Amino acid sequence: MATSAAITLYGIPNCDTMKTARNWLAAHGLVYAFHNYKVDGVDPKKLDDWIARAGWEVILNRAGTTFRALTDAEKSGITARKAATLMLAQPSLIKRPVLEWGATLLIGFKPAVYAEAFGV
Repeated sequence: MATSAAITLYGIPNCDTMKTARNWLAAHGLVYAFHNYKVDGVDPKKLDDWIARAGWEVILNRAGTTFRALTDAEKSGITARKAATLMLAQPSLIKRPVLEWGATLLIGFKPAVYAEAFGV
C-alpha cells in the first residue's frame, strides 16, 4: 500500500510495543521514518502540538517504570506544562509509539486503530 504523506513513527527502539507497531507497518507495506527519542530527542514544539491535539493525559505514559521512578513531588499536581517538562527531560515518559501521518496522530498501538487509519 502506498501513502501520499510521509509516516513518522516516534519512540525508542527497544520497546516491545514499538517493535509490534514497526512489524505491523512492515507487514502492511507501509514505509515510515523512525524518530528515536534516545538519539534525536523530542522537539518541544512537536510535543506541545501533540498535547494540544491529544491531551497530555493521553501522551504521558504513567504505566512505565520511568513514571514509577519519579518522586512523589514530580508525580503530584501534574498539569499540561509540568507533563511536557517531564516528557522533554525523560522521553521514555511519552506513550509509545506516536505515529504522525499527515493530519493523523495515533498514540499507542492498537492493530484495529492502525488498520482503520490506513484502510487495510
